[in-house]
Amino acid sequence: MVSLARAKRTAKEAAFYLTKQAGVEKIQAESLTVRYSFFPPSRRAYDLDNLVASMKAAADGIALAIGVDDSKWNIAVSPRGPVERNGMVKVELEWEA
Repeated sequence: MVSLARAKRTAKEAAFYLTKQAGVEKIQAESLTVRYSFFPPSRRAYDLDNLVASMKAAADGIALAIGVDDSKWNIAVSPRGPVERNGMVKVELEWEA
């Protein structure tokens, strides 16, 4: 069984490296908008606040990769997408230099 701490560390590291892999470098911005689009793994109902909260470790990894603390983020949530095998979250960053 995977510990919660290990799962969070894995999510943070994955988000960091996926952000870098997407070609996003350090951002010079006072604030930015982060848009989450959730594609659930099943048709069951998911609470929106829990979906956003589940992104905390990944948000920390993204913040580390882009150099903008997540306290300066504006969170936006797109309507939920269709069911995706194993689930997926699409993250979009918007800012002005």
